[in-house]
Amino acid sequence: MKIAVIQGPNLNMLGVREQNIYGPMKLEQIHAQMKDFGTQNGIEVEFFQSNLEGEIVDKIQECYGEVQGIIINAAAYTHTSIAIRDAISAVSIPTIEVHISNIHRREEFRKTNVIAPVCASSVVGFGAFGYHLAMIGVAQIMNEIQAANEMQQQATPAQ
Repeated sequence: MKIAVIQGPNLNMLGVREQNIYGPMKLEQIHAQMKDFGTQNGIEVEFFQSNLEGEIVDKIQECYGEVQGIIINAAAYTHTSIAIRDAISAVSIPTIEVHISNIHRREEFRKTNVIAPVCASSVVGFGAFGYHLAMIGVAQIMNEIQAANEMQQQATPAQ
């Protein structure tokens, strides 16, 4: 199994920016923990970060046929990007959205979320630990899909 972790704008500044909101962990540390979890659970993890909306859309499209799950923190684009929403919808890959802070307890504009309706689930407000929860979630979804496919193959008579 392979998943892509896609990080949006300003997440490359974790550990520096607004530690009272986003905590002290750097993005590299979060990715190292995710890679360790993946290794322990037979999941290959690929990481991508961009501050540019179009690059994020391109990366989501590149995932088609290549990965079985996506974890995305679209950051500020969560609230504005129909293009990212449409890309997630187009590839039909189980996607879990992560937000380090609880966007529902923040500024009013952050309460608009155009990404969530096309994601399998959202993990919000658990800090960096939210990525670990998303890893567990995407692994569970992928295992359920695999089990359903195996059951369908067993139920289909050989021709």
